[in-house]
Amino acid sequence: MNLRAWPLPDRPREKLLRLGPEALTDAELVAVLLRTGDVRRNALELGHALIARFRSLSALLSAPMQDVCRESGLGPARYASLRAGYELARRSLREQAEQRDALRSPQAVRDYLRLSLQQRPVEVFMGVFLDAQNRVICAEELFRGTLTQTSVYPREVVKRALHHNCAAVILAHNHPSGLPEPSEADRVLTSALRESLALVDIRVLDHFVVGQGGATSFAERGLL
Repeated sequence: MNLRAWPLPDRPREKLLRLGPEALTDAELVAVLLRTGDVRRNALELGHALIARFRSLSALLSAPMQDVCRESGLGPARYASLRAGYELARRSLREQAEQRDALRSPQAVRDYLRLSLQQRPVEVFMGVFLDAQNRVICAEELFRGTLTQTSVYPREVVKRALHHNCAAVILAHNHPSGLPEPSEADRVLTSALRESLALVDIRVLDHFVVGQGGATSFAERGLL
């Protein structure tokens, strides 16, 4: 059924304008980004098909173009709309993290790191560099590895921290194929980084491990 045949208040775009975006389902939000469907399905049905195929909204929005465009009715232009929506969300969270005291709003930092790392196909190690008031100076990808591991060099982390003239750092890396559970190697690395950064009077405030189930904080676990 064409969306134009639906009652006006029930159409995704009109529903968003009337009730706000939080009232829409994932498929309805995707339908707003896509605007129209194809010859067989309306935009909402296409949105449902995409969510079902990729199993989550975040997996859909971060998927490569060739995977998304295998779906009938999806081409480069619509893929670009989906990616633009994802990037806007990521940048918005980064701005929130940068504008606040990272210690008083840890959820903004956690959400930004999850959106940045959760769907990466390989392990990525990031540093979030903070000033003396715990405000974010910048977030930077420091190392990139394979599906199961990445090599992190404490000396290089110290060099980047000194380059940014930071007072503290939040570390983060992802587990592309697993749960956000810190491994023994993660604990050893965190300890080595803490010791190396302490030599130049820079504190490690937290280390997040991001996986398919969310993000785990070393600080909340009492591992720092």
